[in-house]
Amino acid sequence: MTIGDNQQHWHGLPIREFPQADEKLPDELPAADSVAWRIAVDSYSTDEPWESAFARFSETVDIARVRAIIVGNWGDPNEGGPDMSLAALIEASGRMPALRALFLGDIDSEECEISWITQTCVTPLLDAFPELEEFAVRGSDGLAFPAVQHERLRSLTVESGGLPVEVVRGIAASDLPALEHLDLWLGTSGYGGDAAVSDLEPFFAGTRLPRLRQLALRNSEIQDEIAEAMASAPVVARLEVLDLSMGVLTDEGATALLAGQPLTHLKKLDLHHNFLSEALSARVRETLEPAGVEVDLDPDGVDGDEEEEDGTVWRYVAVGE
Repeated sequence: MTIGDNQQHWHGLPIREFPQADEKLPDELPAADSVAWRIAVDSYSTDEPWESAFARFSETVDIARVRAIIVGNWGDPNEGGPDMSLAALIEASGRMPALRALFLGDIDSEECEISWITQTCVTPLLDAFPELEEFAVRGSDGLAFPAVQHERLRSLTVESGGLPVEVVRGIAASDLPALEHLDLWLGTSGYGGDAAVSDLEPFFAGTRLPRLRQLALRNSEIQDEIAEAMASAPVVARLEVLDLSMGVLTDEGATALLAGQPLTHLKKLDLHHNFLSEALSARVRETLEPAGVEVDLDPDGVDGDEEEEDGTVWRYVAVGE
């Protein structure tokens, strides 16, 4: 699976694409705080740098009222990271007091495959916007996330085909007392995802994330090991949503998860894109759905992508390349 479409909503707002340099501005734009603004350039049709597009945006829209910004294609993400985009945003931070949501890298597979997106150190954005509540980043080539302290952040998402262990450790060591939603796409070793279950231990304990209610550790080739660890993870008792989807989850991991601590307090268990047998899928449903847990799970058994070659079964995460 690849990411074939850009975001349609962000931070509870419809997304409005800010016109590119070769497009005519409409006679009337929506109110600055009524939409999430997506700012992107097309490397094939314009020579305009992203920071120039952002300057036009700042001159056209009342950025003091803007609540959400999405950074799309910044030129050629396969060749260079968004450093100039970050610099422009940070320079303007004092003029954007209402900004609460920021998505760095809303780039679909037609523009650049997720594992080819060049990233950078993103924590300066969190330092520059202390009131930010929602932050997401896509792509992990060159991504850095040293430990940071942020008092207001409620949602953090990192989408990748392979998340480097140093990024995982940096997030795990961060002080994020308001964080309620954490979503990490761990990916595969073939695309740089080298975190082990031991590196996820701080998330299992949950001590640095006292308000965490939704935890997604997904798109992983070590999904069975993660499920096994979740069976006794202290954080599970206070979760509302547990998401172990998009990875290589088999009967072994799901059996261990069911044999552990009760999950009937959850509002939702997401296991979509999995490699469970039909019998085990039925057992998950029979255990949890009567208690009112929403289970996202293909009822017909295996719904992940697998191949068999010379007696070896190859299973794949949902999003790799």
